[in-house]
Amino acid sequence: MAVGPQCYHRVLRNVFWMSAYTSLRTCSASRTYYDRKRAEGKHHYQALIALARRRVDVLWALTRDHQTFDPTTSQTTTAT
Repeated sequence: MAVGPQCYHRVLRNVFWMSAYTSLRTCSASRTYYDRKRAEGKHHYQALIALARRRVDVLWALTRDHQTFDPTTSQTTTAT
């Protein structure tokens, strides 16, 4: 089994990175999460990757639970 950059899908990683980057301008909950990570001392790229990972986790939970995304309820629960 290969270890290192071969273990992930580069295009998919880029999609989620771009999604996280775009959400900083459009979603207040994402901006709050990013700012909190920056306040913890993380660099911009580290905070952005943390936000992308969080978005992957939300997408996975929605898929697993067969639910649709509702931004009105998600902003109150993800901003905490």
